[in-house]
Amino acid sequence: MTTSSLASPTQRRIVWGVRILLALAFGAAGAAKLAGAQQMVQVFDAIGFGQWFRYLTGLVEVGGALLLLAPATGFLGGLLLAATMVCAVATHLVLIGGNPAPAVVLALLSGFVAWRLRPLPQPAVTAA
Repeated sequence: MTTSSLASPTQRRIVWGVRILLALAFGAAGAAKLAGAQQMVQVFDAIGFGQWFRYLTGLVEVGGALLLLAPATGFLGGLLLAATMVCAVATHLVLIGGNPAPAVVLALLSGFVAWRLRPLPQPAVTAA
């Protein structure tokens, strides 16, 4: 399997720019969760799963941010963070209310990165 080929240097730069932006956003959000920022503690109290879920989410976000920055694992990071944000949107809509728009934007950007970096099957080589 190979990763999808980006057609031009400009497209590669765009994808790298989105990856860096996402890594900064998720790194900051994950760090706030792990540090126990009061707003994060309140949000996870409202979710009702306990504070262990805040730590887990923080670790997933920081880990996903690191995966995005490594060339070999960018696809996995994008996929992990897109799935995390889909769950965040559902949480906003079903459990806690509030505006899910930031999570929607982050889900779309993470999905874009995962799609651009997706593994593609190599054509079969036949013996002649």
